[in-house]
Amino acid sequence: MIKIRAVIEHITYQNSENGYSILKGKVKDHNDLVTLVGTMLEVPVGSVLLCEGDWKIDRKYGKQFIVQSFEEVMPATVYGIEKYLGSGLVKGIGPKFAQLIVRQFGTDTIEVIETDIERLYEVPGIGKKRVEKIRESWEKQKDIKNVMLFLQGYGVSTAYAAKIYRCYGKESIDKVNENPYRLADDIWGIGFKTADGIANKMGYEKNDLRRCKSGLTYTLSQLSDEGHVYAEQEQLLKSAMELLEADQDPIVQAMKEMVETEQLIMDGDVIYLPPFYYAEIGTANNLKGLMNCMGKKAAPIQPNMEAITLQTGIEYDEVQVAAIRQAVNSKVMVLTGGPGTGKTTTTQGIIAALKTMGYSILLAAPTGRAAKRMSEATGMEAKTIHRLLEYNPADGYKRNDENPLEGDVLIVDECSMIDILLMNNLVKALPETMHLILVGDIDQLPSVGAGNVLRDIIDSERVPVVRLTRIFRQAQTSRIVMSAHAINQGKFPDTTNGKETDFFFIPKEEPEAVAEEIVNLVKNRLPKAYRQKTSNIQVLTPMQRGILGAANLNISLQTALNPNQTALNRGGYSFREGDRVMQLRNNYDKDVFNGDLGYVEKVDLEERTLQVNFEGRLVEYDVSELDELTLAYATTIHKSQGSEYPIVVMPVLMTHYVMLQRNLIYTGITRAKKICVLIGTKKALSFAIRNMTVLKRNTKLKERLNPALAEPNVTAKQTKEYHISEFSGYGMVAEDNADYGKKG
Repeated sequence: MIKIRAVIEHITYQNSENGYSILKGKVKDHNDLVTLVGTMLEVPVGSVLLCEGDWKIDRKYGKQFIVQSFEEVMPATVYGIEKYLGSGLVKGIGPKFAQLIVRQFGTDTIEVIETDIERLYEVPGIGKKRVEKIRESWEKQKDIKNVMLFLQGYGVSTAYAAKIYRCYGKESIDKVNENPYRLADDIWGIGFKTADGIANKMGYEKNDLRRCKSGLTYTLSQLSDEGHVYAEQEQLLKSAMELLEADQDPIVQAMKEMVETEQLIMDGDVIYLPPFYYAEIGTANNLKGLMNCMGKKAAPIQPNMEAITLQTGIEYDEVQVAAIRQAVNSKVMVLTGGPGTGKTTTTQGIIAALKTMGYSILLAAPTGRAAKRMSEATGMEAKTIHRLLEYNPADGYKRNDENPLEGDVLIVDECSMIDILLMNNLVKALPETMHLILVGDIDQLPSVGAGNVLRDIIDSERVPVVRLTRIFRQAQTSRIVMSAHAINQGKFPDTTNGKETDFFFIPKEEPEAVAEEIVNLVKNRLPKAYRQKTSNIQVLTPMQRGILGAANLNISLQTALNPNQTALNRGGYSFREGDRVMQLRNNYDKDVFNGDLGYVEKVDLEERTLQVNFEGRLVEYDVSELDELTLAYATTIHKSQGSEYPIVVMPVLMTHYVMLQRNLIYTGITRAKKICVLIGTKKALSFAIRNMTVLKRNTKLKERLNPALAEPNVTAKQTKEYHISEFSGYGMVAEDNADYGKKG
């Protein structure tokens, strides 16, 4: 084994899931930067690593140092100290002041800051305010260092140490010692596998009950990320055993104890994390409460369609009239339909009818963009659901069952995006006298979060549903609209290109050629042809990984579109001023949510922060929080839900066949307002159109709304392998394929 000391200069690649990294570092006696390869979790630029490993010659990439183990050490050279201080770990010292300080004190710099910080006044340009900032930050860093040194032995990086310290403060070491698995629950970005790696090095056995409990929670969380509200008992046990590689008995014991302490909820033969169970129960009960209370309505109302037409300037067909009539006579109603079928104009008619009745109306949508579009279409204020419910991080949802919303009718758009947790908080805040109208396209992808709320409500047969199917004449001129409907009906769309069309298909077979053409389209061809800014062009892709995955396309597009070098680095990404970025999680403290798009407006290299402009609102991120952001020149189709873009470019190749599904392609195409360009093979598009395979989501909302639809009680099939005598209940309820073409 060989030992080398490297000052990290550049991050080529980092996998945030498993820590696999490719780093470039300056090593003594080497003229060129040395490539370091190995598991080095979130090592930041400027770090000094003492690495053990061996040299290897890679045929493609040349000489590399394969890191077997490493520790982060304080820099000892002038160069290393400057890099370290200039990395921004210490607030108040950026690259500029790092250079000035090191020029003044040389290799004594660390000692000066540590023991005689007042000497910093000797450095030109450093005043009292900056010295105090450095002092405060250095003291904090010492605490973080202690945490870091403790965690370093367990393979935890500087960046994660900072997050742990931010959460637990001076209790960090005690908390981790007590139960390392709590990191997976408490700190975003640290998953079960990272926590498990720490626990393993701390001597935790595979069958440790704390480990089994954390594994069960993690398994259920993973399933919820895939859209499931619950897991079947056998499914959970099997998945947990695969994850943990542990024996069955301790996992069963852990499950039993967690059910007894209500860390898990068992309902028949299925198991929930408590938030999802109570959300499903609450949503069903509140919706039934709404439907059972008729409010102001005494007898069926016939809306004056002539007056409504006069008010809106829109002629309504018989289905739209039926929808308006249904809306004024229902406590809860669903309006669904594809693009060009008149959902917006019908909603305008519903609003006009309700206004003539003297009703006060609230409008809402799941995302800021969707709410903005709703406002533009109706001429009324529409809010995000979070803002409607007056959410703040300290107090949660201010509007709830004890402080309900005020108004007669709530109309919610883009309801296919609403997951079970958000739906529960929404219906909880509705007084029983309120009417609820849900609008959305049921053929789009379901919500990113757990549940299948809109589809379950339709399938429950408890709520009137009107589906708009007629494509209006104006919309028929759009090949985007006609192609989307053709795909939805299982037909291959018209792919003949021409100057007058808004829907194009460019045949390309090789992924590399497709990626190259995407960059060319976004940078040159489309802005020139349609006089559009590149910011109006969105690349949507089925996958996150691979040559045509969002991650790779983002790097290619960033290189082509944004040469700005003022940037902060994290997790293999470089975030530059001017970059288009997307939020990856709900952060209630910052009031930004999963899928929100913004632009990096300012990068502060000294403070190691950047400001992102979200629809005119500036939000600050520390460098340790940048794993909440990703570049968004390209994004997955799943992440594009609820958004519209003037121009959409979308690769369709067999290389990502596992994701080629009809509702995915349909959702992608319907995001385009003016121009949609598909690039790939007709074979792949045809495959996607034929593929109706949709992951069945474990949800019971339909049955809770209408118990008559529940499967009869049956003796659960229990094999010897999974038999748990203490538990009994019902068989798994699978989601049915429903016909959504019925008019309510």
